[in-house]
Amino acid sequence: MDYPEPVARLIDELSKMPTVGPKTAQRLAFHILRLSPEEARALADAIVNVKEKMGYCSVCFTITDVDPCATCSNPTRSDRVLCVVEDPRDVIALERTREFRGKYHVLHGAISPLDGIGPDELKISELVARVQSTATEEVIVATNPRVEGEATAIYLARLLKPLGVRVTRIAHGLPVGGDLEYADEVTLARALEGRRDL
Repeated sequence: MDYPEPVARLIDELSKMPTVGPKTAQRLAFHILRLSPEEARALADAIVNVKEKMGYCSVCFTITDVDPCATCSNPTRSDRVLCVVEDPRDVIALERTREFRGKYHVLHGAISPLDGIGPDELKISELVARVQSTATEEVIVATNPRVEGEATAIYLARLLKPLGVRVTRIAHGLPVGGDLEYADEVTLARALEGRRDL
């Protein structure tokens, strides 16, 4: 049985979202059908509002509703240390730790030749210009610990070290509460490499 056109269109639009397959799109569409008109309008308004009011920071390229973003315009944050991440969600994850007091730079991806993503598709030239024009002393590369993230980290190190800045990589290893017997070899090797004195 075919769905009426408005429902079929909603399912089609929902299924375009990441990790939402046809079955999940159907469940979401029928959930939306059960919403009151006020709840449905509030959902639609929230979607339109986020598209109209959110953009990217002109300095670090994270998502923001003001430009520059709150982190870049915060005078208590250090300009001397930049943390480079792949995605704006990584900034939020790192901020939850309340440990980092520097500033960020979002690449919007990682180098992945198989996917047609090279350095020119990322915010790498902007990073180099930023390092050259500020008092940056250290760049912490916090790309994801997979092949693309590692390739990006190596590329950035080769590009930035000649500029006279210290380039570091975040440590990788075992999660708190994890068991050694369940960790893969790469994770264990990284944990051993990143060991420190007690």
